[in-house]
Amino acid sequence: MEILEAIRGRRATRMFTPKPVAAGRLEQLIAASIQAPSAMNRQAWHFTVVRNAALLDRISDRSKARMLQLMAPGTVPNELRQHLENPAFHLFYHAPALVVISTPMGDWAIEDAALAAQNLMLDACAQGLGTCWIGLAQRWLETEEGHQALKLPAHLLPVAPIIVGYPAEPHPPVPRNAPVIDWID
Repeated sequence: MEILEAIRGRRATRMFTPKPVAAGRLEQLIAASIQAPSAMNRQAWHFTVVRNAALLDRISDRSKARMLQLMAPGTVPNELRQHLENPAFHLFYHAPALVVISTPMGDWAIEDAALAAQNLMLDACAQGLGTCWIGLAQRWLETEEGHQALKLPAHLLPVAPIIVGYPAEPHPPVPRNAPVIDWID
C-alpha cells in the first residue's frame, strides 16, 4: 500500500472481528512506530501491549467511571455521558489488543508519543488492521491504579491508548473539509 493510500484510507475503527492479532504483527506496528521523529532524537517511547480480555474489560470499566467523575454536568454532550453510563458500552469496542504508548514527561514528550502513534496507525492500515485512539481511557491510565494495571513505572505518562484489531466491516471514505490556508509571502 502506498503511503498516500494509507493516509487517505486510515479511519477510526470501532467494530472488530474476534480474531486475535498475532504478537509478531503487533511488534511490526511498534517497529514502524519507533521510526517517528522525536525531539532531540530522544526516542523515549515505552509500549505496553494488552491482549488480556479481562484486563481490557477492567480498564474499560474504570476508565468510564473516571471520566464520569471528572466531567462536570453540562460540559460534555449528553450522548457521550449516556455511553459512559451504559454498562454494556465497552470503551475498547471489544478489540483484541490495546497498545499504550507512554513516555517520560518532558518537553515535547506528548508530541513525540503522538507522532509514534500516527506511524503505528498508518502501518496498521497498510496491514489491513483497524485502530482507534481511545482518549477516554487516558485519565484513568494516568492514575496510580492505571499505572499498576499496565505495570508502568510512575515516571511514565500514558499518552496514546490505541486499540488494534481486524475491522468487522470496510470503512467507507469520509469526506474532508477543504483546508483553511493563509498564505503569507
